[in-house]
Amino acid sequence: MKHVPLPLFLSPDIESEITGIHSSSYFLRLRFSLFSLKSDTYIWREKKQRWWRGGEVMVSGRRSKSIIHFGDRVILDEPIERWPICDCLIAFHSSGYPLKKAEAYAALRKPFLVNELGPQHLLHDRRKVYECLEMYGIPVPRYALVNRDKPYQDLEYFVEEEDFVEVHGQRFWKPFVEKPVHGDDHSIMIYYPSAAGGGMKELFRKVGNRSSEFHPEVRRVRREGSYIYEEFMPTGGTDVKVYTVGPEYAHAEARKSPVVDGVVMRNPDGKEVRYPVLLTPNEKQMAREVCIAFRQGVCGFDLLRCEGRSYVCDVNGWSFVKNSYKYYDDAACVLRKMFLDAKAPHLSTTIPPVLPWKVSEPAQPSEGLTRQGSGIIGSFGQSEELHCVIAIIRHGDRTPKQKVKLKVTEEKLLNLMLKYNGGRPRAETKLKSAVQLQDLLDATRILVPRTRPGPGSDSEAEDIEHAEKLRQVKAVLEEGGHFSGIYRKVQLKPLKWVKVAKGDTEEERPIEALMVLKYGGVLTHAGRKQAEELGRYFRNNMYPGEGTGLLRLHSTYRHDLKIYSSDEGRVQMSAAAFAKGLLDLEGQLTPILVSLVSKDSSMLDGLDNASIEMEEAKARLNELITTGVKAAQANGLSNKKPWMVDGAGLPLNAADLLPTLVKLTKKVTEQVRLLAKDEDEKLAETTSYDVIPPYDQARALGKTNIDVDRIAAGLPCGSEGFLLMYARWRKVERDLYNERKDRYDITQIPDVYDSCKYDLLHNAHLNIDGLDELFKVAQLLADGVIPNEYGINPKQKLKIGSKIARRLLGKILIDLRNTREEATNVAELKSQCQTSTTSNSMKNVREQIDHQPKSIIKSEESRRTSFTSEKSMDQDEDDDKEIKYRLDPKYANVRTPERHVRTRLYFTSESHIHSLMNVLRYCNLDESLQGEAGLICDNALERLLKTKELDYMSYIVLRMFENTEVNLEDPKRYRLEMTFSRGADLSPLEKKGVEATSLHQEHTLPIMGPERLQEVGSYLTLDKMEEMVRPFAMPAEDFPPPTTPQGFSGYFKSAGVLERLVNLWPFHKHANGNNVK
Repeated sequence: MKHVPLPLFLSPDIESEITGIHSSSYFLRLRFSLFSLKSDTYIWREKKQRWWRGGEVMVSGRRSKSIIHFGDRVILDEPIERWPICDCLIAFHSSGYPLKKAEAYAALRKPFLVNELGPQHLLHDRRKVYECLEMYGIPVPRYALVNRDKPYQDLEYFVEEEDFVEVHGQRFWKPFVEKPVHGDDHSIMIYYPSAAGGGMKELFRKVGNRSSEFHPEVRRVRREGSYIYEEFMPTGGTDVKVYTVGPEYAHAEARKSPVVDGVVMRNPDGKEVRYPVLLTPNEKQMAREVCIAFRQGVCGFDLLRCEGRSYVCDVNGWSFVKNSYKYYDDAACVLRKMFLDAKAPHLSTTIPPVLPWKVSEPAQPSEGLTRQGSGIIGSFGQSEELHCVIAIIRHGDRTPKQKVKLKVTEEKLLNLMLKYNGGRPRAETKLKSAVQLQDLLDATRILVPRTRPGPGSDSEAEDIEHAEKLRQVKAVLEEGGHFSGIYRKVQLKPLKWVKVAKGDTEEERPIEALMVLKYGGVLTHAGRKQAEELGRYFRNNMYPGEGTGLLRLHSTYRHDLKIYSSDEGRVQMSAAAFAKGLLDLEGQLTPILVSLVSKDSSMLDGLDNASIEMEEAKARLNELITTGVKAAQANGLSNKKPWMVDGAGLPLNAADLLPTLVKLTKKVTEQVRLLAKDEDEKLAETTSYDVIPPYDQARALGKTNIDVDRIAAGLPCGSEGFLLMYARWRKVERDLYNERKDRYDITQIPDVYDSCKYDLLHNAHLNIDGLDELFKVAQLLADGVIPNEYGINPKQKLKIGSKIARRLLGKILIDLRNTREEATNVAELKSQCQTSTTSNSMKNVREQIDHQPKSIIKSEESRRTSFTSEKSMDQDEDDDKEIKYRLDPKYANVRTPERHVRTRLYFTSESHIHSLMNVLRYCNLDESLQGEAGLICDNALERLLKTKELDYMSYIVLRMFENTEVNLEDPKRYRLEMTFSRGADLSPLEKKGVEATSLHQEHTLPIMGPERLQEVGSYLTLDKMEEMVRPFAMPAEDFPPPTTPQGFSGYFKSAGVLERLVNLWPFHKHANGNNVK
């Protein structure tokens, strides 16, 4: 139960508190039995004024009550027999309050109790709270109890592993929540999985502007007491607080969840920013049941909204809303009626639509979003509303991706494989967790030879290579400080088996396995900075209101935000960093990642569907480069459309550049070998269990600046040592050119370019000779090779792109359709209200809601027959589940409550960016669309041909606008605007300008601004977009159906705007013009 002490206002002298005593025969005495610190707040002053003035008006001028405050002296020092006698008593527990004494008083005098006193004891124990909630069928998060009789008591039923705890056989995977069982202990912990970087976030009562703190080093749960462990519920970064006043009234407010970054948002008056939101019918019923279950007339509780369902996670008891005139009015009316119904029912009456003393008061000033220029190309027209922003974004700057393959026969490694694959000799296993990788490191340290064979050694070349790879595996595993499966993973796959005798039988055992270690691809400090900056850019330029507009939309439930990511760690962390900049958050990325980012690997990962076509493209690309590009392009179309020829973008002298590329790669590799030599010798001198102090790779999760100390010491930037740097260059040198066969592998050109660009950007201080020349050659080749790997000509690009991005395209169409559907519903409902007469509008709408809900649902369901769901195979989420959560527009202090913006952000890799772009620019080449104009204009197609690379943080944005002056049936009602950015497409060799300074001082390349994909003044309708993209998109019916009941979600999708017109009073049908919520 949360009560904040506030300055003294009421005098503790009881006599001075007794006012308004009259000779009325209908005298009602109301007493407050609470401490002065509780009663002297602004809230209490507001309520008492309303109760008093309500009494004067509603009982025909005769005052019907006396309000008396007991005071601290009476409560603490006087026996209950000397406490003032009252008809109605308000008493609730706070620190030091004698609750049992108040119970004795209530038993003696029998007053009407707003909040029953006995059940308040339940609120001190979270176990009893959950038990009571479950008894009444109120949904709570999945949880389990750990009860200890003494601190640090070992319990057989409690098991803790790296990424989960198990209680009585019930397993809770991280992230999970740990709550003390004592209700007054507000130290609540959230533990995060190692795959997201690990760590713990502590939630606590607000201290200054903070309500939580992230501790990246804490991974083990507490054991000094009894705790509740419960499933973490992702709520999109928003909490809902519900306040009941009797079982028939509930007020709800949304605030930023402390789970996200722990920074409390405050208004200019220093109060926490909250916005009224509408409760669904199910949530209203839950509020009623909470009120009844705990027998607390005035009761606050916390609501979690997750995946279309709502859960109660805490019950606070007596709680009031702060700084809401609407709530003060409502609560005063409801409580006064409760008092009169209980003690003077003949005085009770219906509640008027507007309190009489409010009729002549001026309306409260409101602030809202203003239509201003978006900051991007063009501006918002006076008759246009932005409804949807869809962005597909590549991850930020990363370290080069690496892979080590080696065949292993060592028994320690084979036994390790059997340990983690369940003892199955033919089953492969993947090692990602910290415990698994630590086991592998321990085994590798023993196996790595302490000295390297010299030139005169009899060791075979294969043995030398095997020892080198084991040493590389050891270096990779030791590099990170602590393990994080988000960046490193090992696969062990058995290759050979033998049968060995075991008793009277034989069993199969592996004798050889293939070990594949994947590492690298880590989001760098520069990548995180790029993602945060791009998030801030979106906040300030993609939405109306110049930055504050998006934050206000989001905080008032008018911003429907979902962020999706592929399974790759660098992509997930880019999404989290972007969200941090977009929503102006603070703190570490791990809590933001877990709270706001959803993984969808089936939509944003993988090239399996197009692997055959991509191999064909690479084969044709190899043929073009080795036989000569010039001849192939000479047979192409005219230069009017140079993007239509095979191998467009390849340099004409590509074959002549390959020997130069190999020569310069060897030169750079040899220099890195010399740099690594000293480090290698130091490693050889260490004992088996010596560990060189590692650079903690986990710090990349919280860094946006370079490690100055490592740079000053002449070490490589980031977590890479010279040994691994050499292994990286040695691999690309070996794979690029096979001297024995005199064969080039052009698929290695992007890897050479990747390594070269990374070292120029992050390791320029190492002064590697020839790196600049190598970059220029590698860039020329990579600019031609990379785009053509996704198709050698436009038709092949379209085919490959549609296979890779099929699911993503289908999801984008669903996003756009759902947005149009919602905007159309709002427009229709507003039109109905505007055409009704002033006197009958409320009546008509109320009748529509009261008597025709089925027709609303039916029409709504028919409208969305083919696109109700936006769920993916791996994510049980869809828009229908969130669309019902809405701002309460009447009292939210917002000028445009009907404005609702849907944002969908898809973070992915280079392959999906290229594939999506290829479908958008070449979709009109499909046979079914012959003769149709393309979605992208010729000028943009030419710019895209010259763009070559879609670099880190490149993005494609679709924004959907509604022209409110166009008829609803007109296709031009909804317009799409498409833009793209090349991302951080600046050469690391840049020597001039502000960008060059940032590059050399911070290792960070700036992100290029957006460019149009359509001609200025052109008009792309949503219908046209659907027509052109539908042949390449996954059909809506192939997506899984929503799990939310149709009637439940459908009603609120259509009637969300009308919800504020529904009167919450149970007797509203019997009153004329009741007030609405």
